[in-house]
Amino acid sequence: MSVPVSHQGASQVSPAPGFRAGVQRARVTVRAYLGLTKTRIIEQLLVVTVPAMFLAQRGVPSVWLIIATLVGGAAAAASAHALNCVVDADIDAVMKRTARRPLAKGQVPPRNALVFGLALGVLSAVWLGLTTNWLSAGLSVAAIAFYVLVYTLLLKRRTSQNIVWGGAAGCMPVVIGWAAVTGTVQWPALVMFGVIFLWTPPHFWALAMRYRDDYAAAGVPMLPVVATPVQVSRRILAYSWVMAAWTLLLVPATSWVYAAVAVLGGAGFVFQAHRLHAAVAAGRDVTPMKLFHLSNMYLCILFAAIAVDAALGLPVLRL
Repeated sequence: MSVPVSHQGASQVSPAPGFRAGVQRARVTVRAYLGLTKTRIIEQLLVVTVPAMFLAQRGVPSVWLIIATLVGGAAAAASAHALNCVVDADIDAVMKRTARRPLAKGQVPPRNALVFGLALGVLSAVWLGLTTNWLSAGLSVAAIAFYVLVYTLLLKRRTSQNIVWGGAAGCMPVVIGWAAVTGTVQWPALVMFGVIFLWTPPHFWALAMRYRDDYAAAGVPMLPVVATPVQVSRRILAYSWVMAAWTLLLVPATSWVYAAVAVLGGAGFVFQAHRLHAAVAAGRDVTPMKLFHLSNMYLCILFAAIAVDAALGLPVLRL
């Protein structure tokens, strides 16, 4: 004899509508707080940290040290980005490129975002101090303070040189990675800092050319807003040449592997910058995002070459 199915029992097995709604709200909240940290930018910062650690070790550092440094570095970057979102909530809401950020959409109260950012900063410093050394912890605090106080609050809305000097905060991960391994800051770390410092303007100005109207509407004086396209492309070209030359300063600390990648990669970057400038000067339609995307690839490949070079342990070039 068949047993009748109890519909009441079946309904008890499935989650209540209120529970499902609560889970959905929790997911939205978690995504919103993650959105404050700008995870895509953090990924790029971590990509350059590990090669710096490899070069400092002249080999492969301990897995634990790599993990500890990456966790602390990610928390420090997340702190800086969250605090940046608090300060820039008004212009983020105006710009189409940033209108979907959590504070611009009202998904996170500003006070909560501020506490979240400050807490991440404290946790990152304590974590790095206890798991690596206090020099790397101090450098992480300096990077957060520089990004928020100097770039976001002082430079961004006042000068077209905002990204030039403000971009120094994005160069700090290589120095932090080096300090985590050696407990010092030596000349190769400063050279890598300089590579990213010189890479940042052509990288970001290409993006700003694409979103010029956004920055103009928000009142942010990015270079493409206050200068002619020819002036912008000329500066992009100048920085590209200097950056490509600067990368060669690291050759005495590496082998032919890095040297070959630096020469070929730098030539490719400069070539694309020349193409952009030529198109702008001729009055043709330009696609600056090609240089932007190429710049991301270039930086990843260049620093991957640093890691491979160090891991292979090949003799350094004697110039």
